[in-house]
Amino acid sequence: MSLRYITFRLLQALLLLVLATLVVFLLLRLVPADPALLLLGGHGTQADVQAIREALGLNRPLYVQYIDYMARLLHGDLGSSLASKEPVADMIRSHLPATILLALGATALGVPLGVGIGFLSALKRYSWIDTIALFVALMAQSMPIYWLGLMLILFFAVRLHALPAVGYGTLPHLILPSITLSTYILGLLIRVTRSSLLEILNEDYIRTARGKGLRERTVIVRHAFPNVLIPIITILGLQIGTLLSGAVITEAVFAWPGLGTLAVVALAKRDYPVVQGVVLVTAAMFVLINFCVDLCYGYLDPRIRRA
Repeated sequence: MSLRYITFRLLQALLLLVLATLVVFLLLRLVPADPALLLLGGHGTQADVQAIREALGLNRPLYVQYIDYMARLLHGDLGSSLASKEPVADMIRSHLPATILLALGATALGVPLGVGIGFLSALKRYSWIDTIALFVALMAQSMPIYWLGLMLILFFAVRLHALPAVGYGTLPHLILPSITLSTYILGLLIRVTRSSLLEILNEDYIRTARGKGLRERTVIVRHAFPNVLIPIITILGLQIGTLLSGAVITEAVFAWPGLGTLAVVALAKRDYPVVQGVVLVTAAMFVLINFCVDLCYGYLDPRIRRA
């Protein structure tokens, strides 16, 4: 893969991050609520509101506020919370490990199960195994996350007393949120793996490999599996980025102190710097993961390397 391609992708990623900051900056200021009034608890005179707006710089033109924000951002300063005055970088740093841990737990559950069930479903096409696998995929993608989380809490925490309902810090606390968050990626991987493998098994080179007398296991592992990896990695890049961006509903149901919870609380308070910081960090992680996926394509598919 050429240096020119890598440079182009890096510049594209940088442009996406700048656009993300601009969109969030404008959308937050279109919300019909005044942070100054919220900081006063809904009370205070107009003079008090104006004084706070002036102290926070909210009375300046939007383009001036954005330029000032970007200038501080280039120096590594994400600003300070309007509500707590705590540096945004410190707040994100304290919540980010929880989100990463939850995303890794959901990935560790969803990916092996999704790929494995998808492979088994394709190899046992039209059997009862295939029917059950497709049913599981359909249920996993259509089931509301909040409902599943509540049902898991009701069964495992309330009735069986086997796992904690909410909280953070130990392995038992991670199990139920990870199961809940892994369901969507599980269903998606089952469907993508199944359809990709079925398509590849009909290719000419697979029939040629079988015609040479190779064992079916060798045909699947050495010839089919590497080509199935490309759509799987694409899905993983998108979905892991989504998981890292903070599964707001899952974090809310299980009182999980991640970036999603931080963003919801900050948005309710119209705490612009915190919301902007969370969006920037999650967008950066999303772009970085997809950039790594692009690089992986070149190693998995020689045609991409030659192109």
